Amino acid sequence: MNDNYKIPEITFQCRVGDEEPEEGGCPIGGEFVGKTTTELFGGKRVLVFSLPGAFTPTCSTYQLPGFEENYETIINNDIDEVYVSSVNDSFVMNAWAQHLGIKNIKVIPDGNGELAKSLGMLVDMSAVGFGKRSRRFAVVINDGKVERMFVEPESSADNPDPYGETSPENVMEYLNSKVVEAA
Repeated sequence: MNDNYKIPEITFQCRVGDEEPEEGGCPIGGEFVGKTTTELFGGKRVLVFSLPGAFTPTCSTYQLPGFEENYETIINNDIDEVYVSSVNDSFVMNAWAQHLGIKNIKVIPDGNGELAKSLGMLVDMSAVGFGKRSRRFAVVINDGKVERMFVEPESSADNPDPYGETSPENVMEYLNSKVVEAA
């Protein structure tokens, strides 16, 4: 992916306003609201990290909680917003964020894999029953253009779920270096 690649116009179907019934069960009563890449990324410097699936072990144990824990530090490094994306629908993304107690990171339900595909990160994970999913990546987007991509290496027998390039610590190291350069 070339730096300054312009993210295409994509509309994500975000579910808002659902409430869990008193007797339990799935949240209901909300509606779908389309949010575009222009609305989310235009005129801002944002960080988006994406992963193979909500509720999966590395994503739920390390990646999303790690970014949530470091949210203030990331925002203090000239980032306007932090998003997590996955090729999951909005119901799943919202339930996952709620389950993990996420308060700051915003979810992007890339249900059709359009964002992942536009960045060359859509992969076929049919071998493990996932179908088309996002490869694990992080990207700094500046006014709708790619500033910097972080991509995990291909999985292998020795390392079936690579994780390090897209960790909050690695991304923050880059963001800190940009702040130092600007000073």
